[in-house]
Amino acid sequence: MNILGISAYYHDSAAAIIRDGEIIAAVQEERFTRKKNDKNFPTESIRFCLTEANLSIDDLDAVVFYDKSFLKFERLLETYYAFAPKGILSFFKSIPEWITEKIFIKRNIRKGLKSIQPFDKKKLTLLFSEHHLSHAASSFFTSGFEDAAILTIDGVGEWATTTICKGQGNQIEILKELRFPHSIGLLYSAFTYYLGFKVNSDEYKLMGLAPYGNPDSEETTRFIDLIKTNLVKISVDGSIFLNQDYFSYAYTLKMINEKRFEKLFGVQRRKPDSDFLSPHLNLAYAIQIVTEEIVFKLAKHALQQTGCTNLCMAGGVALNCVANGKLWEQKIFKNIFIQPAAGDAGGAPGAALSAYHIYFKKPRLDTVLPDKMKGAYLGPSFNEADIETIISKYNPEFKKFTDHEFLCKEVARLLSEDNVIGWCQGKMEFGPRALGNRSILASAQNPEMQKILNLKIKFREGFRPFAPAVLVEDASDYFEIDRPSPYMLFVYAVKQSKRIKLPDNYNSLSLYEKLYCPRSYLQSITHVDYTARVQTVSSETNPEFYQLLRAYKELTGCSVLINTSFNIRDEPIVCNPIEAFTCFLNTAMDYLVLGNYLFSKKV
Repeated sequence: MNILGISAYYHDSAAAIIRDGEIIAAVQEERFTRKKNDKNFPTESIRFCLTEANLSIDDLDAVVFYDKSFLKFERLLETYYAFAPKGILSFFKSIPEWITEKIFIKRNIRKGLKSIQPFDKKKLTLLFSEHHLSHAASSFFTSGFEDAAILTIDGVGEWATTTICKGQGNQIEILKELRFPHSIGLLYSAFTYYLGFKVNSDEYKLMGLAPYGNPDSEETTRFIDLIKTNLVKISVDGSIFLNQDYFSYAYTLKMINEKRFEKLFGVQRRKPDSDFLSPHLNLAYAIQIVTEEIVFKLAKHALQQTGCTNLCMAGGVALNCVANGKLWEQKIFKNIFIQPAAGDAGGAPGAALSAYHIYFKKPRLDTVLPDKMKGAYLGPSFNEADIETIISKYNPEFKKFTDHEFLCKEVARLLSEDNVIGWCQGKMEFGPRALGNRSILASAQNPEMQKILNLKIKFREGFRPFAPAVLVEDASDYFEIDRPSPYMLFVYAVKQSKRIKLPDNYNSLSLYEKLYCPRSYLQSITHVDYTARVQTVSSETNPEFYQLLRAYKELTGCSVLINTSFNIRDEPIVCNPIEAFTCFLNTAMDYLVLGNYLFSKKV
């Protein structure tokens, strides 16, 4: 049975194909169109998935959309009615888009599929999953767990913003849900906006900024108290009530009532790309702490509701790896699995899986760990002819290796000499993280490397942290970790033996004083709070990347490298060799690896 899953029209459109419950291919549309978080119908993603599975549209047993647009439209109308006349301008702007695109979703899906190839309309089975069910399915059915509590947390789907479900075999039961406008994701996005970042795009920047706040500051304590007293009421079960006097996302195109936020906190909204002041840092820390409290209470309640010792998570808030790491430390659950494409893109495979198991009642044939995401290596690959095309067109300096082992030894040597390497191999990753196939690699031991990468390679904010990739068998030598972490979805503390003692006045330092203060022998991957977002690399999941890390360890004695996504600020991760080569030429990267080809820049 072949099923195509689609997510589209809101943000981060994607497509995925499953065959007999196995994910064959999954990819985000942004990787083809080069529009970050592209929300349009995923034409190119579907085309790739069909090609990868060697199928036509007529070969599909079903096409499944990841949510129900009529329920979402119902929520839109009821919300505008409830807040009328406040949202009249937003109403007149959004309704035409709904009438022309979103409400006639069946017509638009058929039209989109027809643009890819002709098909028999009578033969097409078109299904619709609910938004949070798609999230839940994307995590549970790929987790390898026979049963699990499932927690989905995001901005909003149709009506639901948070759900607690129980997964058992091939079924998912929704036990509880929190409804719009009360949303953990929208609360976090409100502060994303308030602190000068883009909503539905830059929430991870807010998470990265939070550790620069001063946890001992009276101002930070006051901010936390103001949030919990005035903005959000948190119940013991993790459900929340948001005071809509301070928010405007329900009826306008803005997240918050800026004047009321500024009056409450005594801090003006930060303008994008302006300097970070101490109150901005403390506010970021405050909302992160409040969000973590909510997530922990939800997890405990999910345990009480289901009695399961396994937890699955999905939805945009599940990408908050700081909260995830702290949740794991609490040992509420024996095992935790988070869908690596936890945002809306993950709704595509989730929709397909929900139809396969729940609608078609197909059993899960294998629920033995590890998970079924195949390391998230589910996207397009390339061949030698693609590389040769670049060589013939640009005549670059390069060396071809016939043995991957020799290539790894040479790249390890270059990394040990503090060169920055673009590393492009095999199938592209699905989800927001580069996991060793579309990565930029560098030494984690060079204390200047974070600055170099942010300013000269990525062209992004200097405070942004970088993640380490480490051999799975060596991870506990560097980090307080006791299990594999293949998807960069958890933060772990750096080992005491790798730390450098901080000065007594550390918490009172400014952002960049903290950033450049020596704190670790792996300075460039150690965040200012002594944590790191760890990726463990195994030979089974990614043998090429594993071999490189082994070669680097043999040469340097260290099996940790910086692994950051192969892109620059505000661009999607590169997909194909020509995009990798262009990025290589336009940045201060020193070398580029495409397959077994090593490129350098002409002097």
